[in-house]
Amino acid sequence: MGESRLRLDGKKAVVTGASRGIGKAIALTLAAAGADVAICGRKIEDLKPVEEEIKGIGREAISFSCHVGKTEQVNDFAKQVLDKWGFVDVLVNNAATNPIFGPTLMSNEDAFDKILATNLKGPYNLCMQFGKLMLKAQKGSIVNVASTAGITPAMGLGLYSVSKAALIMMTKVFASEWGSAGIRVNAVCPGVVKTKFSKAIWSSDVILKEVTKTTPMGRIAESEEVADAVLFFASDASGFITGQTIVVDGGQRM
Repeated sequence: MGESRLRLDGKKAVVTGASRGIGKAIALTLAAAGADVAICGRKIEDLKPVEEEIKGIGREAISFSCHVGKTEQVNDFAKQVLDKWGFVDVLVNNAATNPIFGPTLMSNEDAFDKILATNLKGPYNLCMQFGKLMLKAQKGSIVNVASTAGITPAMGLGLYSVSKAALIMMTKVFASEWGSAGIRVNAVCPGVVKTKFSKAIWSSDVILKEVTKTTPMGRIAESEEVADAVLFFASDASGFITGQTIVVDGGQRM
C-alpha cells in the first residue's frame, strides 16, 4: 500500500508532446516511478535530450518524430512502439497546439482544423491504436491532458477551449465504454503552468498578478505538479477511478 501503489515498475508508457514543458515532466516522472517510456514530438532533435534523461534514470527510452494531428504519422508511431514492446500499459495524450490568440470571430477554418486535429483527433487515434490491445489484455490506463480552458472558456483561446472541452468528454466516453474491460480513462486539467507555452503570461508581472490574485494558492503551477497528477492516474493508486478529471490550478476554479 502507500507509495508502492504509485510505482510503475515493469510497465510501458507512451507520452506525446514530450520534448519540453509538461510532457517532458510527465515522461521523467513516469520513468522515475519505474516505467519504460516511449516519447514523441514533432522534432526528433528536441526529444533526444529527454530520451537520454530517461535512460539516466535507469529506464528504457525510445523517441519518435510524430505530428499527432496527422493520422498516418500516428499510425506509424504506434506500430513502431508496438513492434518494439508488443504492449503499452499507460498512454498519456499530452501533445497540443494553439496557433492563434484573440476573438474566435477572427479565426478561420484552417485554424479550426489544425487545433482540432492535434488536440482531439490525435488523442482519439492514439486511444484507438493502443486501446485495442488494452481491450484484449483487459488492462491499461489512459490519461488525457486537457485544460481548465475546457471547463471555463479562456479569453483569446476560444477554439483551444472547444478542443479541450471535447477532450474531456471523449475521456468520459472511452471510460464509459471500456471500464468493464478494466481500462481506466481519466483527464488532468492544468491551469496556467510555467512553460514556454504560457510564457506570455508568467513573464509579464502585470498579467501574472491578475492571474494569481484569483488563485487561492497565490501562484501558477510547475510542470512537475501536473506530472504528479498524471502519475496518480497512471498508477494503481487510482485503481477504482475512471472518467474523472483532476483540476491542477491552485484552487482558481473551485
